[in-house]
Amino acid sequence: MVARIKCSTSIRKPFHYNDNKVKQGYACLLAAENMLLEVDTHPDNAVLLLEKQVALRPDVKVNSVHISLNFSPDEELSNEQMAQIARDYMEGIGFGNQPYLLYRHFDSGHPHCHIVTTNIGLDKSRISLHQIGKLKSEPVRKELENRYGLIKAEQQNTKTLTINPLDASKVIYGKVATKQAISKVLNAVIPVYKYSSLAELNAVLGLYNVRAEQGNNGSRIEQNKGLVYRVLDHDGQCKGVPIKASLFADKPTLPNLERRFLANDVARSKYKDSLKIKIDVTLKFKNCSSLKVFQDHLKSQDIRLVTRVNEHGAIYGLTYIDLKSKTVFNGSTLGKEFSAKAIMERIHLAKIVNPDTGFERATALGKGNADEFMNENNSASPYYRLDEKSALELLMQYEYAASNVPSEWKKKKKRRKK
Repeated sequence: MVARIKCSTSIRKPFHYNDNKVKQGYACLLAAENMLLEVDTHPDNAVLLLEKQVALRPDVKVNSVHISLNFSPDEELSNEQMAQIARDYMEGIGFGNQPYLLYRHFDSGHPHCHIVTTNIGLDKSRISLHQIGKLKSEPVRKELENRYGLIKAEQQNTKTLTINPLDASKVIYGKVATKQAISKVLNAVIPVYKYSSLAELNAVLGLYNVRAEQGNNGSRIEQNKGLVYRVLDHDGQCKGVPIKASLFADKPTLPNLERRFLANDVARSKYKDSLKIKIDVTLKFKNCSSLKVFQDHLKSQDIRLVTRVNEHGAIYGLTYIDLKSKTVFNGSTLGKEFSAKAIMERIHLAKIVNPDTGFERATALGKGNADEFMNENNSASPYYRLDEKSALELLMQYEYAASNVPSEWKKKKKRRKK
C-alpha cells in the first residue's frame, strides 16, 4: 500500500475534485465518517460542515488534508475491506475522530481511494502536519500491510502507481471527456518536467496529443496574455473547442508558467552536460543514417527527439526530452552543434567529394529534404572541407607537446627586478 498526503489551504478544492469524479461516474462515496449531517443525498452538506470546522481557527492557513491510499493491481479489495483499511489508517495517524469523506476511484489501473478531511478539531485544536508522512503515515502503513496481508509498497512496481507519459493513453478527441483528459495530462507534465519556454512545454504535451496556444497575432487572447489548451489528432491538427487555462483547477495560465520557466532553467542546468554527452556519443558511434534511426537510438536511452517543421515541410528546430531527468532542451540551448541545422548536416547528408574543388558537397539521405533545409538556412554553405572534424573529435584529441610552436614563445618571461 502506498499512502500520499497533500495539505493545502482550501477544503473545497479536494472536495469538488472527488465530487466531480462521482458525478462523472469515475468514483463513489464509500463513507462519511463523523459527519453530523446527511451527506449521502446532499453532498454539499459535507463541505459546509468542514468549512465551519475550519472557520474555528482562522489563524491556521494550512487546514485541508487530501489523502490517497493506493493498492497493488494484484489485490482485489471489496468496498467494505477498503473502507475498513481507510478507517484504521485514519485512526493510526490521529484523524480517527475528525470528520472525513472516503471515496473509491475507478479511473486508474490500480485500486485506490481518496480521503478529504481537515486538521482542525471541534475543540479548536490543531493536529500537527509537520512530517506527518514520515512520523505517522509510514509506521501505520507498514502495520496495516502486515495486519491485512497487503502487498508491501517496497515490493510493488512503482510504474503502476505513477503516470508514465509515453505509456499513458493519449487524448483522442471524442473518446473521453476533453477537459478531464487534458487536465490529467497537465497534472502529469507541468509540475514534473523542467522546461523554460512554451515551445519546450508543447514538445512534451505533444506526446499526449495536447497543445498550449497563445492565440493568433493581434488576437484578444494574445493581447491579454491568455492561454488555451487544445486536443490534437494523429496528424497534429487541432480538434474541438479550446479550453481556457484558467478553467483548470491548478491554473496553468501563461503568467504562472512563466514563473516556472526561470526556476526550471536553473534546475535543469545540472543535467545539460550529461545529455550532450549522450547525444554526441550516439552521433559518433551509432550508425545514424537518417533522422528516424537517430531518434530510435535516442529512444533506447529514454530520450525523445521532437522535430519542429514549418509549413513547407522543412525541419527548423529540434527538442530533446530526457525522460529520466524529466528535462527538456531545445537543440540551440544545448549548443550550436545540437541545433537542427548541425544535426541535419551530420545525419541526413552523405558526403560526395567534388574532384575539381577538393571539397565535399552535402546531399540528402533518409527522411526529409536536406537540400531544401539548407536553402532555407542560408547562414552556412553546403560545402565543407574534407579535413573538418566534429566538435567531439576536437575535444577528445591529444595535443602533443612537440608542436610547431617556436621555442622562443615557450620560454617564460623573466620578471623585471624592482
